Amino acid sequence: MAKTASKKTTQTTRLNGKRVRIVTTTSAAGTKIKVTDAAPKEWEGQAAQVRRLRAMPEYGKLFLLAGDQNSAKRGPRAQMEATAAGMTPGEADLRLYLVGGQLRMIENKVGRGRLSPAQVERHAALARMGFVVEVVRFDTCHEAADKAEALVRGWLADLAKKNAA
Repeated sequence: MAKTASKKTTQTTRLNGKRVRIVTTTSAAGTKIKVTDAAPKEWEGQAAQVRRLRAMPEYGKLFLLAGDQNSAKRGPRAQMEATAAGMTPGEADLRLYLVGGQLRMIENKVGRGRLSPAQVERHAALARMGFVVEVVRFDTCHEAADKAEALVRGWLADLAKKNAA
């Protein structure tokens, strides 16, 4: 008896206001449908980080932040205008300005998302100049915020140790 190949389709959509991933597998045995939570979009994780970091009591006293969305989809004219105004491919998603003139950066990736060639090149160039770019990988917005807060708390603790010495 010949074995029938199964067919698998995946789509991400919204059900009751929530992003979900629907996987449909069809085979000789029938059709199976599996619905799971979809991974957040990168900007959603970054927004969660910004909310969390701005809520920290140290915000505005020991650090400030600025965000970018260099990879946002743009038409040809908007892309030209952004590039002419200094938008740089590969720039990190968040810049954190720490007390004492220190700059740290966070690059966000959902799950196992890969750095683009422009990001690899830009981050390496920044590292050669002594700047720190941390890649934060997350599967949920809460995880993104937790990891960003932990990084900032670690950076602030390191600065406090240096200043105490």
